[in-house]
Amino acid sequence: MRVLGVDPGLTRCGLGVVDGAGGRRVRAVAVDVVRTPPDAPLPQRLLEVGAEVERWIERHRPDVVAVERVFSQHNVRTVMGTAQVSGVVAMLAARAGLPVAFHTPSEVKAAVTGEGRAGKQQVTAMVTRLLALDEAPRPADAADALALAICHCWRAPMLDRMAQAQARSAELARAHRARLAAARKASGEAS
Repeated sequence: MRVLGVDPGLTRCGLGVVDGAGGRRVRAVAVDVVRTPPDAPLPQRLLEVGAEVERWIERHRPDVVAVERVFSQHNVRTVMGTAQVSGVVAMLAARAGLPVAFHTPSEVKAAVTGEGRAGKQQVTAMVTRLLALDEAPRPADAADALALAICHCWRAPMLDRMAQAQARSAELARAHRARLAAARKASGEAS
């Protein structure tokens, strides 16, 4: 499975592609950060980030796009920019026919470090180690994008199994309700 991880942001948007080779084996394919000037108009910044994400989708042909779920922060302006970039990325992935998975920061941190409250340095160190990189990805947005991709590689099989189990459970519940309704009807006719 090839995953494009996106750490959304207007000033710095991290992009990382990871190949999952089954189990816990992962391999880095590419990593970069898209930067936009803070003084540029918002539509232009979104356009620049979107154009680069489109290039990455075309160039790296991911199977899925994993995006950090916008989490409440104290700075509303930062949250809005992050949410807008997330929306652009999700729309571009959908246009390319790719599924989009959203992971919270704590899910990503727990996946790569074992601790949902790990700091940026710890995440960067583990990403460097897990991907056997010669040097740590910089800035932290780059490491976060790779961490998102790793997280999805590891969590996707479990999430698929859970979805299958939920679908099977719903199917069994429907069959059970149908049998109950038939039994009630039959017992009503017998009276």
